Amino acid sequence: MSKIDPSDLILEAVVDSHEAAQEAVRAGAGRIELCSRLDLGGVSPHVRTIRSCMKAISVPLKIMVRPRGGDFVYSSSEISQMEKEIAILKRFGIEEVVLGCLTPEGKVDVEATNHLADSAYPMRVTFHKAIDVTPDPLEALETLKGVRSVTAILTSGGAPTALEGQENIRKMIASAGERFPIISAGKITWLNLPEVHAAIGGKEYHGRKIVNTIVMGQATESREPRRGRR
Repeated sequence: MSKIDPSDLILEAVVDSHEAAQEAVRAGAGRIELCSRLDLGGVSPHVRTIRSCMKAISVPLKIMVRPRGGDFVYSSSEISQMEKEIAILKRFGIEEVVLGCLTPEGKVDVEATNHLADSAYPMRVTFHKAIDVTPDPLEALETLKGVRSVTAILTSGGAPTALEGQENIRKMIASAGERFPIISAGKITWLNLPEVHAAIGGKEYHGRKIVNTIVMGQATESREPRRGRR
């Protein structure tokens, strides 16, 4: 397995608190995606968490805009809620949001995605792993090329993991060209990143454990004074 130079890649850590964001940045994350309820795949974080994270880190920060767990087929009231969240984030000065909308048939909801992405402008917009539950992620990618305000795609190639979806991810990277970056995701950790990168050859990788925060946590703990009996 060949070694990789992390400075050549963008490592995006997904976190649910400002403390986790700080740890990830110290461990080498070049970008943070902030969510809540990671057990549900991530939903919109609380305003207090967003503000804390903005103060805690200096690397680019992306915010999940997702009103609930479950599927990505949203009612008109849920779309309105997402639009309100986007307006708040814009006032905060957030530079990028993460969202994704599908039709009941499982295809990209072009109308809703266009509406939300245009509402977010000039913020950048990542279309998240909703693309992986479409019938054909490559077809969905072609659709998203026409959504002018979408600026990145997060995907595992329609598979449970990036390694399993590597063929599709490579095709998506080639198809996207300069239109937008493809951010590889799906059980990518600091341990298997060299293998994933060798298989995919991408520029951007995403995961909860994309950087080794364990070592950073141990280093922090070792600097703290020990408290015990005198």
